[in-house]
Amino acid sequence: MAQQQDPPRRAMVVVAHPDDAEWGCSGTAARWCAEGWEVVYVLCTDGSKGTDDPTLTGADLVKIREQEQLSAGRVLGLHKVVFLGYEDAMLQATLELRRDIVRLILRYRPEVLIAMSPVRHLTGSDYVGHPDHLAAGEATLAAVFPAARDRLTFPELLQEGLEPHRVREVWIMDRHDPDQGPDRYVDVTDYIEVAIEALQQHKSQVTGEEADKYMREWRSKLGQQVGFRYAEAFKCFRME
Repeated sequence: MAQQQDPPRRAMVVVAHPDDAEWGCSGTAARWCAEGWEVVYVLCTDGSKGTDDPTLTGADLVKIREQEQLSAGRVLGLHKVVFLGYEDAMLQATLELRRDIVRLILRYRPEVLIAMSPVRHLTGSDYVGHPDHLAAGEATLAAVFPAARDRLTFPELLQEGLEPHRVREVWIMDRHDPDQGPDRYVDVTDYIEVAIEALQQHKSQVTGEEADKYMREWRSKLGQQVGFRYAEAFKCFRME
């Protein structure tokens, strides 16, 4: 009699734009996929604003960036890539967005969910935070708790056959505040090449050389903090 296998573990990554997940957690996603996890990416916006090329329209860019993200997903081995299609640069943490994210949490039932930070950090000198990132982070955390847990927040989802779900852990990427910094480091040394290749699929946003350079530099810097060659870091919240 064949031995029954345990079901695969499940994770979800919710970000604002195509390429956000590749920059922030592609090594972790690659590791999970290699270990047999079902990993779902959720892209809140259509990526329609991210170009300096005057020959491209927003509609052109939507198609380009969707294909780039799907290509990155194939490199990583993702279970599913979902595009919510909100307009780039206009994202707000509305109840509509929260409900859309809750619907996907109930459908795919992740144990671990990676989200963007909803906090604007002013500790550097060259980046003040993208409003879409903040909105995606806020809507995602509100979707995890309490909306996905409670039956009566969005009763219309019950009518779709979607039962409440408790996410076990939420991992926040993009945390730079030293007082509230990362407490979960993932060794991505064996997956750095896959992570770089995934980011390189976003040809409209980054050159192959830039992707290789910055991914190695950032992951190496994080790895040095904990004794790994390459690492990714998160602020982890246990929801159980």
